[in-house]
Amino acid sequence: VQLQAFGGGLVQAGGSLRLSCAASGRSFSGFVMGWFRQAPGKEQEFVGRIRWSNEITYYADSVKGRFTVSRDNAKNMVYLQMNSLKPEDTAVYYCAADDTGWGQAYKYWGQGTQVTVSS
Repeated sequence: VQLQAFGGGLVQAGGSLRLSCAASGRSFSGFVMGWFRQAPGKEQEFVGRIRWSNEITYYADSVKGRFTVSRDNAKNMVYLQMNSLKPEDTAVYYCAADDTGWGQAYKYWGQGTQVTVSS
């Protein structure tokens, strides 16, 4: 399994950004795909996840209502749409895959992509 996240950049507060994660190596029908982030000097934080098979999503309270996780089955892509961005959303964002289907143990990780939100 290989994951490649991209789409980060610099955006002003209140703006939007969409991150993408290209997944390859096998079928992901039984997987849960997650997004995490890590800000400088802080611990890694869960952002959101999607169950590949039925597209059920779950979000951290800090991003609920602003961020949306989706997936494109035909392209094997996972997306993180981020709206109403805040300076505190600044972090390196990672996509990850959990092959157990429970969304609690992410075995596969992509490289991070930097998101910087200016005030």
